[in-house]
Amino acid sequence: MPGENLTRDEAQERARLLTVDAYDVALDLRSAVGEHAGEGPRTFRSTTTLRFRCAEPGAASFVDLIAPRVTAARLNGRELDPKAVFDGARIALDSLAAENELVVEAQCAYSRTGEGLHRFVDPEDGQVYLYTQYEPADSRRVFANFEQPDLKARFTFSVTAPQGWTVLSNGAVAALEPWGAGDVFATTHFAPTEPISTYITAVVAGPYHYVRDHYSRTFPDGSALEIPLGALCRASLAKHFDADDIFTVTKQGLDFFHDHFDYPYPFGKYDQAFVPEYNLGAMENPGCVTFREEFVFRGKVTQASYEHRANVILHEMAHMWFGDLVTMEWWDDLWLKESFADFMGAFSLVESTRFTDGWITFANRRKAWAYRADQLPSTHPVTADIRDLEDAKLNFDGITYAKGASVLKQLVAYAGRDAFLEGARRYFKRHAYGNTRLTDLLSVLTETSGRDMAAWSRAWLETAGVNVFTPQATYDAAGHITELSIVQEAASAEHPTLRPHRVAVGLYRRAGAAADGTGALVRYARAEVDVDGPRTVVAELTGAERPDLILVNDDDLTYCKVRFDEVSLDTLRAHLGELTDPLARALCWSALWNLTRDALMPARDFLDLVERFGGAETDIGVLQMVQAWAQSALQHYAAPDWREEGGLRVAEGALRELRLATPGSGHQLAWARFFAQTAATDLDQRLLLGLLDGTARIDGLDVDQELRWTFLASLAAQGAADESLIAAELTRDHTASGKRHQVRCLAGRPSAAVKAEAWAAVVESDALSNALVEATIAGFAQPSQADLLAPYRDRYFAVIERVWRERSIEIAMSIVRGLFPAQGDTTTLEAADAWLTRHPNAAPALRRLVLEARDDLARALRGQECDARSAV
Repeated sequence: MPGENLTRDEAQERARLLTVDAYDVALDLRSAVGEHAGEGPRTFRSTTTLRFRCAEPGAASFVDLIAPRVTAARLNGRELDPKAVFDGARIALDSLAAENELVVEAQCAYSRTGEGLHRFVDPEDGQVYLYTQYEPADSRRVFANFEQPDLKARFTFSVTAPQGWTVLSNGAVAALEPWGAGDVFATTHFAPTEPISTYITAVVAGPYHYVRDHYSRTFPDGSALEIPLGALCRASLAKHFDADDIFTVTKQGLDFFHDHFDYPYPFGKYDQAFVPEYNLGAMENPGCVTFREEFVFRGKVTQASYEHRANVILHEMAHMWFGDLVTMEWWDDLWLKESFADFMGAFSLVESTRFTDGWITFANRRKAWAYRADQLPSTHPVTADIRDLEDAKLNFDGITYAKGASVLKQLVAYAGRDAFLEGARRYFKRHAYGNTRLTDLLSVLTETSGRDMAAWSRAWLETAGVNVFTPQATYDAAGHITELSIVQEAASAEHPTLRPHRVAVGLYRRAGAAADGTGALVRYARAEVDVDGPRTVVAELTGAERPDLILVNDDDLTYCKVRFDEVSLDTLRAHLGELTDPLARALCWSALWNLTRDALMPARDFLDLVERFGGAETDIGVLQMVQAWAQSALQHYAAPDWREEGGLRVAEGALRELRLATPGSGHQLAWARFFAQTAATDLDQRLLLGLLDGTARIDGLDVDQELRWTFLASLAAQGAADESLIAAELTRDHTASGKRHQVRCLAGRPSAAVKAEAWAAVVESDALSNALVEATIAGFAQPSQADLLAPYRDRYFAVIERVWRERSIEIAMSIVRGLFPAQGDTTTLEAADAWLTRHPNAAPALRRLVLEARDDLARALRGQECDARSAV
């Protein structure tokens, strides 16, 4: 990997010298099919013609290409010796003219890691599928280019592939040229793109199942826009493909963005490809968006899954403007696309689709990601210091996405919705097809809002850490508030900033208590206030009656961690399920989880809340998030000597709620999955086995193929499903998804020999694809198998530098993150500290991953101490 890196300084110097006009890229993908002869990787022919200008004739530069070999290179008609100019990652260019043409012919390698041009063979029917994935810098694995976002150009692609394949790129098909004996192949010629960055170019090719639709829009000035729509997946998934719902959300999103952005969609057609073994959720390639095919649901899922898919569709669509039309100069300002897309995805989801409770999911799920990332030692400002491509790869994180989106939500409350949207409109028109920095956006927002955006940026975008809000109240003898204030704390000594916040405070009390003591916990007063500094008085609530619950950041206007006064916390312990407002309830669950992570609430107390109130949670997305937190509390934050008892209680509660849930409902499905993940006794195992073989039944529960694998994974990890049972299930589900599940189940079995085999398959070999590496790691790293995993602690620290050096960054990241001994103790912390001390010059990105994992373990150990103290 080191030779493949690119620094910010190198990119800035190249951008100073060069202006890129156009690329012509011809890919010959005939080699994707048939047997692979010879040694080395399977390759394809890539021919690139680059036309570019140089501000200083006679200067030298380089073009990026990662390929097994360059067969020819010509600069302005002059032949270059590939052996002399190509080092495996760059082609050196000297004596540049004012205007240049470079032609590079290369043999590039198909990928099995999801980076570059990924090749996948469907085990169900033997068909070959190809797609590209480039962000941040993997287009150089497919064609020679200047791999940085600020050297935009027009791209004209042509792709040769088997006749009958669906072949797509960013532009529309301009011509189809069949050739070869019997026309068995065809070359698809695409129309030139608008000026775009290299990392958002795309090619998708294979016998995909392709569905078409159409979007039309007439604007107030009488002009019309026609957008051909396409949606595609592998042929073997066609029976599960609900393209109509995908098109519905797509059209709703296009309407929303046209209504609010005042800039017509600029990239012609709009294809959405759901592709196999994808590393990301999705990628915003203009005109050819790619998604992970897990969004094609093979079995029953909850509405939360449909909401999540819709949110991702809209997130990628927002990128057509924020990121594709206007692109950051360098990865420091990655937030200019990702934060905006994350915010606009939720914003448009709520206002244009059936998922009107999307802000609840945002508050509960997305912000949880941000809060975790912002408390790691690697936390960074939303606008980050990105020194090189390895830094950039790791910055696709909870800060850049979810915190940035939360900050923008705060900005809308601070500056006003109209000012924010007008700023976006001016930003697009001013910088269309160009590149920008932070100052370019701040200038238009200053114009439209009248606010000091520079000061706001310094507080929110240029500092790290999450502030903590705690309410303090005093009362008179009659029980009325004499003063209510909000105390704001800095994140830490390292991140001392106290920020300006627009925040709502809600007062709640119990009403209509029934004979059994239950009632409704409802809001009776609310105030919005500007918080700035360590203490802010909420004068508007002076004189209000004494509340049972004070909820700071009601309605989730700002980004902060919320604490409770003692009375409010006692109210939640007794009556959390009585909160009638689902957003308020979600905010309280999130705050309670943060208390647990911060070792301020014992894990067993959080699990008790889940046991008593989880069944009353009406929002399915919140319920599934709470269940995930409960599992984490049990596995990582509960005292080890209580964990077995706690596990029995959790599983018992999960089974109870499963039996009580409405038959056939999403809640029933969620409780079934949670029960399978927490099943703890022989009786639990017998029930799961009975549900698999049909001898047991729960009314309304459809044990479809995906749920079968969920049950089997749990059974395998407990030693209740052997290799023959897992093999029989693969025979039943001989698909790509089935293979991933089988690999995970096999690696999850509680056997020293199994763990050794899984470790070798991931660490000592590169034969597995990215998807199977991920599945093997997931099976290997069972939290309940700490004793079996203990011998791998020292092995982990012994191999990670070699892994980082030898494997692609995507695979290396998966291994370093996934195999860290997370079930360790203080000895593991000492081992991590020793490695960090001995390796000060290890790749910064590798050190960051180890620091993050070490911090997660240290936090878990503090939580375990807190939980143990509560039992004394």
